[in-house]
Amino acid sequence: MKFAQDIILKPVITEKSMDGIADKRYTFKVATDATKPEIAKAVEELFGVKVAKVNTINMKRKPKRMGYHFGKTAEWKKAIVTLTASSKEIEFFNGLN
Repeated sequence: MKFAQDIILKPVITEKSMDGIADKRYTFKVATDATKPEIAKAVEELFGVKVAKVNTINMKRKPKRMGYHFGKTAEWKKAIVTLTASSKEIEFFNGLN
């Protein structure tokens, strides 16, 4: 059994994700094995809101270099959660604008 805290790992704070807050779209880093229904249920449970839809993106590895040493970033999964029009906003993101 997965807990909501195991599915939603952290919010993604970028300029593009902050622009989506006006349309009630919130971006989160989620567990790689999480499904869309699990993500929607976890957001509703953690923040007390109603989810309209969930879009997910698998972020691939990128090559990185630190001087002479080469490596790659980790793969991760991003979820863009859209809330219903009648739903309240998530308070965590209000202080970031």
